[in-house]
Amino acid sequence: MHAVATLTLTSSTFRDGQTIPMSAVFNRMGCTGQDLSPDISWSNAPSNAKSYAITLWDPDVPTGVGFVHWVLFNIPGNVTSLKTGDGSKADAGVGATHGFTDYGFARYGGPCPGPGEAPHHYHLTVYAFDVERFDDFDETTTYAKFRYFTAPHLLATGEIVGLFGR
Repeated sequence: MHAVATLTLTSSTFRDGQTIPMSAVFNRMGCTGQDLSPDISWSNAPSNAKSYAITLWDPDVPTGVGFVHWVLFNIPGNVTSLKTGDGSKADAGVGATHGFTDYGFARYGGPCPGPGEAPHHYHLTVYAFDVERFDDFDETTTYAKFRYFTAPHLLATGEIVGLFGR
């Protein structure tokens, strides 16, 4: 695998290592949040970045592979931020495409760990790519497929990790 640069990633919804607020928490399965995707902005992309993607993944779920809460790809290269709740829109308001999450739908789904579990770590990651689009991806594209087929085109990543428990 080739070396990748580091994007600067920020969100006013939560900072790295902070608790994710109820506005971004799932609103079913015993959770009572608003299920709004966090606002997110990124910078310091390589000059040849042509598109971006975002994922939210929880490695602490006892599945052996974690739990995918959000996959959004084919974000145009001129877009460097999303507003709160954009992840609940069909195309996130920027013409991008949501992939399939472990909730069984294609859009943002907030944290909802089991009651009494220690706080989980939610990895919010932005990826920069050297291609404008992944034409073979659609709303059935899983996190595993996304990660595998985008790897050769990856230029940079940035990540913040939020915490949530109940």
